[in-house]
Amino acid sequence: MSSIPPETAPARMDRRAMISASLAGVAMSALPVRALAQSGARAPDAPRSGEASVAAHRIEVPMPHGGVAAGHPLASMAGVRMLMQGGSAADAAVAAMAVMNVVEPWASSAAGNGFATCFDRKSGEVSSLAFTGGAPRLLDPDGDPKELDHGPKAVTVPGAFGGWIELARRFGKLPLATLLEPAIGYARDGHPLDPSIAMFIRRAQATLKLYPTSAAIFLPGGQPPAPRSIFRNEPLARTLQALADADTQARKGGADHGKALQAAYDYFYSGPVAQEFARFSQQTGGWLRLNDMAAYRPQWDKPVSTNYRGLDVYSSPLTSRTGLELCEQLNLLEGWDISALPADGPELTHLLIETIKVAKADVYKYAADPKFSETPVHGLLSKQFAAERRRLIDIKRAIAYPEGGDAIRYNGRTSMTQPPQIFAANGDDHTRGGDTTSMSIVDQDGNAIAVTTTVGGGFGTFMVMGDTGLLCNNGLRLGSSAPYAGHPNKIAPGKRALLGNGPTIVLDKGRFKMVFGSPGGETIGQTQYQFLVNVVDRGMPIQAAIEAPRFALDPDPNFYKPGAAMSVQMEGRFSENIIASLGAMGHRIEKVGPYAIGSIQGILADPSGARMGGSDPRRMGYGVGY
Repeated sequence: MSSIPPETAPARMDRRAMISASLAGVAMSALPVRALAQSGARAPDAPRSGEASVAAHRIEVPMPHGGVAAGHPLASMAGVRMLMQGGSAADAAVAAMAVMNVVEPWASSAAGNGFATCFDRKSGEVSSLAFTGGAPRLLDPDGDPKELDHGPKAVTVPGAFGGWIELARRFGKLPLATLLEPAIGYARDGHPLDPSIAMFIRRAQATLKLYPTSAAIFLPGGQPPAPRSIFRNEPLARTLQALADADTQARKGGADHGKALQAAYDYFYSGPVAQEFARFSQQTGGWLRLNDMAAYRPQWDKPVSTNYRGLDVYSSPLTSRTGLELCEQLNLLEGWDISALPADGPELTHLLIETIKVAKADVYKYAADPKFSETPVHGLLSKQFAAERRRLIDIKRAIAYPEGGDAIRYNGRTSMTQPPQIFAANGDDHTRGGDTTSMSIVDQDGNAIAVTTTVGGGFGTFMVMGDTGLLCNNGLRLGSSAPYAGHPNKIAPGKRALLGNGPTIVLDKGRFKMVFGSPGGETIGQTQYQFLVNVVDRGMPIQAAIEAPRFALDPDPNFYKPGAAMSVQMEGRFSENIIASLGAMGHRIEKVGPYAIGSIQGILADPSGARMGGSDPRRMGYGVGY
């Protein structure tokens, strides 16, 4: 962003605006003397000098030694506590995820699923960890899809706790009892319930009432808790404490770091927690059994990646679809010099919308669990494939939602065949929503981790598993799984449905540039794409890039079906000129709230190496550095 010349610098700027402006590159020395008064009527916080609006709702957070940007301030602080005790980015991630389980239970759970993208500064390697459980082996794939929305048959194998342990084992330093201590305290002793969480509980109370174990926690006394009331989850506190104790006892017996963590892993996946999950599932008519739990393993893999305007972008591989979406969207957009487009015109937004359409069509055609179906990942990431698909886009008119392209042709030598395109639904084929949380972390050694974790739809299965205090992921629901017979992503026993999680790391010639992620179900890839373009192409500092207005494509019935009717949900802060111009291009526009789409948590390094954290005001996110 260019500096404000002296003749146009604001005469009055409040303290928050001054801070935001300085972080955005405004030359503060150019401000008139009266704007820098420290007392009296012209002080930056005096009523007469306060701005009518502010440039940002959060300030960028300096992170000279490290920091955490997470979906709740208590989670960010828990992560920073680990960093200040000598812990690593992985230690901070585990502590923050555990706290998110307590303070944002509608979107996070140790029995949920997720992905982590990790940068090890010493080796320069970027790796991806999938902690995604699959369908139980007793699943009936021809059952009623509505049973996969919530309840005992919606349960997928819990993956998140295994991911916590694997991150701590590979990159962590601190004992599990230290990592879980903040979460145990908030669950046992309580914390002030965020008003947004109270709202979600109130909206969901009719479904939560269906399950007594859930109602006992989320509807104390039969009523949803009031905003800011002290909220507890004592069964969860006991579960987390037992897991911490398993690690502690193993250390007392002489176990090293890895073996102690394994003791906690075993307690969850084959010991008392797994046994309670299996007992409760069988009692309530679910499919999950002890052998499903015991067979689960988190998986390390190489991230998917592309080079965008000289930067290396790394994101989650299958069974996340978002990494593929993000990389293909960037490959498509790279064909235009968008720096020449006017910032206040509709052209850039139009191109972003159209590239999202094409990438969604391609990825939804093929992506599935690679253990069950081969996906042409190389073809989808190919610059040549992007060049072919780019020809679909009309720079002046909206196109219909297209059929997926022939990515197999660009996949190298392969015996793959095109998946059948069968679009006869067995009942309702409308995508169900997804709810998620994300965090980004850097530590003193320069390591970085982004994690996006989820219970699927809000409150996941809605059913707390017995006496554990844990909600499971309902990742088998339509959207994560395809509603059409013959599609590679149709549910099957043991198959992992697709997640939208796409935590991302960007390197500039091997040096850390950026780490970020977002919740938002089907909107995750769209949100992260717009954010990255704001930083790379529009030159925005991180907080401005996060807070800039966003849009999201909303399909009817879903992104699997070519020709689906497409609405563009646009935050109300877009100018009327842009909205009207896009409508004239043929886009169906739906205006939504001014801060309604996604919730980026990220950290950006400038050329000097200074790291600044940003957090999204659209939810409870907050960044903390030290």
